[in-house]
Amino acid sequence: MSETGEPRQQQLARNVNELLAELRVAQAGVQILFGFLLAVAFTGTFREASGFEKSIYLVTVLFTSAATALLTAPAAWHRLLFREGRRSEILRVGNRLVVAGLACLAVAVTLTVALIGKVIFGVAAMAALAVAVGGIFTVLWFVVPRLLRTRPPE
Repeated sequence: MSETGEPRQQQLARNVNELLAELRVAQAGVQILFGFLLAVAFTGTFREASGFEKSIYLVTVLFTSAATALLTAPAAWHRLLFREGRRSEILRVGNRLVVAGLACLAVAVTLTVALIGKVIFGVAAMAALAVAVGGIFTVLWFVVPRLLRTRPPE
């Protein structure tokens, strides 16, 4: 029995379902960003971008690709392994992949906003936006949960 009074297998099934539900939210954001990024490369304006801008763009696409792979892996694993009683491993490793995927998504969104700032307003705007957006993601997604973890539950 778990802390909640559920049988272990029931708790694992519920936890896997919760993980997969959370992934649906993150995957939607990744898919929208990825679609936007893919469309940008085929515009006439992109061909005129500087080498620096194209490099930032490619790094952004790579982080978005990594986020896609990391955030979809637990769903794929569940589909491939759910009948083999591997929920514990799916949860343990899947949780780490999701955290890594969220970090990649945060970097990809930050770089996207920074690149837009660079194209529209220049390098100073790019730097300011990267710090601001990266800071928002870092605080909300990683610092606040860590702080909450150190406080006793109410």
